[in-house]
Amino acid sequence: FFAFHFILPFVLVAMVMIHILYLHQTGSNNPMGLNSNSDKIPFHPYFIYKDMVGFALTPLLLLMIVLLSPYVLGDPENFNVANPLSTPPHIQPEWYFL
Repeated sequence: FFAFHFILPFVLVAMVMIHILYLHQTGSNNPMGLNSNSDKIPFHPYFIYKDMVGFALTPLLLLMIVLLSPYVLGDPENFNVANPLSTPPHIQPEWYFL
């Protein structure tokens, strides 16, 4: 079971790479069966740059959330003053400990 979970991502990445290789060698087909090279644009540099911008903006957004407002996604219960002499009644064990 563990070996399957370890090997499956590598197999999927290999299959995606093979798919992209064949797709860019032969091109995709439209339902009409007509060959129209006029509306095609090259994968590199246009889509590569577009993806690079997306991959750069996603960590930047996460970094802005973490640095500018780190408590926005936090639980409000974490801001209550702790009382070491009493356990709150709403505390329950996690579902996987039940």
